[in-house]
Amino acid sequence: MNPTGNAHGPGAAAVPVVLSLGANLGDRAAALAAAVAELRAADGLVVEAVSEPLASAPVGEVLEQPEFLNLVVLARTSLPPRELLALCHEVERRGGLDRSAKVPGGPRPIDVDVVAHGATVLDEPDLVLPHPRAHERTFVLAPWAQLDPGAVLPGPRGGPVRDLLDRLVGERA
Repeated sequence: MNPTGNAHGPGAAAVPVVLSLGANLGDRAAALAAAVAELRAADGLVVEAVSEPLASAPVGEVLEQPEFLNLVVLARTSLPPRELLALCHEVERRGGLDRSAKVPGGPRPIDVDVVAHGATVLDEPDLVLPHPRAHERTFVLAPWAQLDPGAVLPGPRGGPVRDLLDRLVGERA
């Protein structure tokens, strides 16, 4: 890493990013702590805030599995979206996740999702930004709103994170 903390040279602009981490197999808290430590040590990424872990029930099609422990990381990066995604996949691999055997929505020792990369809006087969379900996930929105009450999720399903969270909580009440 160069002296500016950017992996891509002194001219590379750092953008704010939001990462969502979750685990529901093994020692969930230890898995999250190890993943955060790896993110803190990564070139091109500066972790600025980490939420408290939040327990959450599984969502999606695979509901018969252990409860998740989730947290949100706010960071700044000079990495382009695909390189940030590759970093997240490497953290998952080191944490014991075999992406080739991963069942979508199924149990996992660690999961690291890119929720937002600045204001980037991208819809490609292997990368959608912001995360396509972030607006409907309390376990993403609640910790994010705690860390940054004025946060805004970019994109067509986005808006102020606090408003998105209030809407979700209201629907479940």
